[in-house]
Amino acid sequence: MVARYFPLFVLLTVSLSACASERIRQQEETIRLQQDEITRQRREMKEMIEARQREERKRRDCNRAFRDYFEKAQGDKDPHGAISLYRQGLEICPDDDVAHYEMGKILRDLGRLEEARREFAVALKLNPDFLDARRQLEALK
Repeated sequence: MVARYFPLFVLLTVSLSACASERIRQQEETIRLQQDEITRQRREMKEMIEARQREERKRRDCNRAFRDYFEKAQGDKDPHGAISLYRQGLEICPDDDVAHYEMGKILRDLGRLEEARREFAVALKLNPDFLDARRQLEALK
């Protein structure tokens, strides 16, 4: 009697084993996908942290440029000294539209019109809504 059901028992055992193997394979794939997602999220977090650090450095640099150069340039009675201070500050903080604009005005007053145009254009590129920079640039054309 046992011999009669033995092939059925073997078939059932093999079927259960195949199902278990497929389930394990699916679980392994799920784990692999989860690990890939964790890796992607860690990479994104690292990029966000690095971007925040770059922005903080940029903010500190611009604060220093304003304090050490741009403010002094505004009070400097010698236009050549003021230009020098603006240039030094812009090396530290190149994205300050107002500094480019102010330097452009000094250059314009000195008759250095091509340099003034470039500074007004940079100010306008950095801040497309900077109406005074647009007016100054148009006036020089």
